Amino acid sequence: MKINSFLITLSLLLIMQTSNAQTYVILETSMGNMKIKLYDETPLHKENFIKLVKEGYYDNLLFHRVIKEFMIQGGDPNSRNASATAQLGVGGPSYTVPAELSPLLYHKKGVLAAARQGDQVNPKKASSGSQFYIVQGKKYTDAELNMMETRMGFKFSDQQRADYKNIGGTPFLDRQYTVFGEVVEGLEIIDAIGAVATGAGDRPKQNVTMKLKIVQ
Repeated sequence: MKINSFLITLSLLLIMQTSNAQTYVILETSMGNMKIKLYDETPLHKENFIKLVKEGYYDNLLFHRVIKEFMIQGGDPNSRNASATAQLGVGGPSYTVPAELSPLLYHKKGVLAAARQGDQVNPKKASSGSQFYIVQGKKYTDAELNMMETRMGFKFSDQQRADYKNIGGTPFLDRQYTVFGEVVEGLEIIDAIGAVATGAGDRPKQNVTMKLKIVQ
């Protein structure tokens, strides 16, 4: 049974009243650890993520989809103890989280963002209740960014442009998926996971597991 996203919005707003401190998450993986800052600018996603982490929802799940120079994705509960041939990527809790899109939050390397279903079935761009991705991306030239601006219909800020040129990212995802945090330590782990061999469905041939915990 699907739970109306309005209900999850109300419940998360109640939690938000008691949790306004800057929150960090340690993402332990079988290939090393990352420290992630959760953004206050996306409170619904922040509090939903905190709730799931505290429940141990993500413990022993897999990064089930890895695409080099794009992103690493996890959070499908069906990936826990999944067989090597299991089709992954559709699992999650029975709710979505309303989109919290902002032109100020963008897909530079290392950001944490929410996966979601496509626009055809999800025109409001609501996020998966649990699945997330971390951007690896690649570096872009001014000419490439200019072409994207024309195609996407908006301008990148000076800081965005500098980050996409010098750090890298996936600018073509901006304003399409909710960005709600960023890796502040352990960017090299993204590159390590991004380099693993993959098979059908972009699933790593050797499992890359995760465990998350909250730190203040």
